[in-house]
Amino acid sequence: MMIRFIALFFLLFLGATAAHAGNAWSKISDPLAGRPQAIGFYSAGCIAGAIALPLVGDGYQVMRTSRHRYYGHPLLIRFIEQQGRQASAGGGRLLIGDLAQPRGGPMSNGHRSHQSGLDVDVWFLQQSRDRVLSKADTERVNMLSMVRATQGELNRSRWLPRYRDALKFATQSPLVERIFVNAIIKQALCESEIDRGWLHKLRPWWGHDAHFHVRLACPPDSAQCKPQRPIPPGDGCNADLANWVRDIAQAARSPKPYRKPSPPSADRLPAMCNAVLNNLTAFTP
Repeated sequence: MMIRFIALFFLLFLGATAAHAGNAWSKISDPLAGRPQAIGFYSAGCIAGAIALPLVGDGYQVMRTSRHRYYGHPLLIRFIEQQGRQASAGGGRLLIGDLAQPRGGPMSNGHRSHQSGLDVDVWFLQQSRDRVLSKADTERVNMLSMVRATQGELNRSRWLPRYRDALKFATQSPLVERIFVNAIIKQALCESEIDRGWLHKLRPWWGHDAHFHVRLACPPDSAQCKPQRPIPPGDGCNADLANWVRDIAQAARSPKPYRKPSPPSADRLPAMCNAVLNNLTAFTP
């Protein structure tokens, strides 16, 4: 037992340098075998026992497959498949953006979250249930913004009822902890929905005007998963939301020069993520 502990400590120590490099996580092509465990926080974590979402399923298709970001906790895979079946029943096919890398961890570009296998981006734009995009099209089809940012209003020429239905269906899953969406979209729903109770899980955030970001709660099998603070009570259709919309509109009218953000750091990852990175299949959480 002591020998195993020493070996584990040594591997964790050796893995620290590679883990701190950040991009080491993007070079891994396979999940770590074993039982599923989401480790750490959504923006500072990793996952063991992840599984790949099939690239095409009933009512959905994965986009940007060259990124190799279609792995997640089995509960996330189940959730997406449920969403797909709901979309298919209505004649649509969801376009699925990033989940996580095979072992999670920080990505070399793009998201700062999506690290523990519990996040997924779902495009608002949908395809017909009977249409499957070519591999080339999954790389070049663009997301479409659903807002007129400078006016602070929904682009109603693009917004379809099935986009609202996909959002509502997602909030009804007991697996879902919250959904990030552009504040302008949430405000429009606050104005149009008679029963606003389901809007509670919709959280305003920058961007998210062409897709919504679903975040699952920490699974029961993942003792080292760090949860997010609970959402405040209420539907969120309040003055704070109006301030979000105002700020988004002002930023769109007076945009600042774009500065490419630096890749997320691996400095805050839990120590156990070094074992995941270094393929220590016998690690004990």
